Amino acid sequence: MDLTRTVYGTWSGGRFMHFGEVLEEARYIQAIQLAYTSGIRTFVSADVYGTGKADEILGVALRGIDRSTYCLVGTIGHDFYTGQRDGSKGYPRFTDATLRGPEGYADFLAMAAEKSLERCGSDHFDLVMLHNPDETGYTSDAVWEGMRGLKEKGLTRQLGVAPGPANGFTYDMVQCFEKYCELIDWAMIILNPLEPWPGSLVLPAADEFGVKILTRVADYGGLFHGDIKPGHTFRPGDHRAYRPAGWVEAGLEKIERMRPIAEKHGLSLLHFASLWNLAHPAVESVVPTFIEEAGEGIRPIEDQIREFAALPEVNPLTAEDVAQVARFGDNTGCMALKGASRRFDGGYCPDAWGLREDLAALAERWGLESIQ
Repeated sequence: MDLTRTVYGTWSGGRFMHFGEVLEEARYIQAIQLAYTSGIRTFVSADVYGTGKADEILGVALRGIDRSTYCLVGTIGHDFYTGQRDGSKGYPRFTDATLRGPEGYADFLAMAAEKSLERCGSDHFDLVMLHNPDETGYTSDAVWEGMRGLKEKGLTRQLGVAPGPANGFTYDMVQCFEKYCELIDWAMIILNPLEPWPGSLVLPAADEFGVKILTRVADYGGLFHGDIKPGHTFRPGDHRAYRPAGWVEAGLEKIERMRPIAEKHGLSLLHFASLWNLAHPAVESVVPTFIEEAGEGIRPIEDQIREFAALPEVNPLTAEDVAQVARFGDNTGCMALKGASRRFDGGYCPDAWGLREDLAALAERWGLESIQ
């Protein structure tokens, strides 16, 4: 199978990414199974989540289900096998020079894919994505030859890139599409009506080079689920508690401006956000984060899954609707972007680096000179 329009990610449910209440394991498994029975037939995991535990639980949830009836997406790239976790920064990329050189990239990628598949209970992925690459990951022929090797070994049918963990990597993504378009089938980006920037900047290049786009964070930290109200209190440790003060109220104010468009077409907020994503060229799939918020009177995560699974087949949003929503949600320049940047001041950082001359030329070709 290829990826379906609706996708379930193992970062939902609070177990591996700290959003909302943490589902107990049995209920977490049942949520994945509910997604399948409700019609969501693509499942994305990352081997680094829980250092393999997310893979294992997904494998348990899908055990006994005909493998030909769902699409399995794996993401690999962090070395938690030999690398040491650096606190909140997580595990190093496998391309970290202290772990191995280019001659070892292919072997690591094959090992990581095979172990992830074993945990997921499958003999192949439908798509493997390079997870949160550093500068080397975006530019190294040895990395992408290693990715090619995964297809040659029958470990996956398709290849892709999933940048992160923060937003940005615009120059790097576009160059990656240009340089390795023969190999790259899919890319994952952050996109939603409250975050049209910078994700939408890579869409023309994706369309040009035939790269299909999977969009994450369609729910914008849960606001498009409709359970968060002004003044919402997030539980201790919730990632969203570290966002700038007032982000909830600012987001809800913008959503109120968008609401008449959603209501005109009879759409829930989550359907509206997902269909807005899908209205863009190259965007083929959407994966929100299903979050059960802390507090009283909150919808259970199961209701969110059923709602998303019922996403309308026909997209009613017009080009005028899409453009108006982008104006309402315009967030241009709201953050310092990750990846290549004119702002980078030197030293080693796995998520940021200087703007090389080749990327400056790329920015001119694609009209991206002013984004940082």
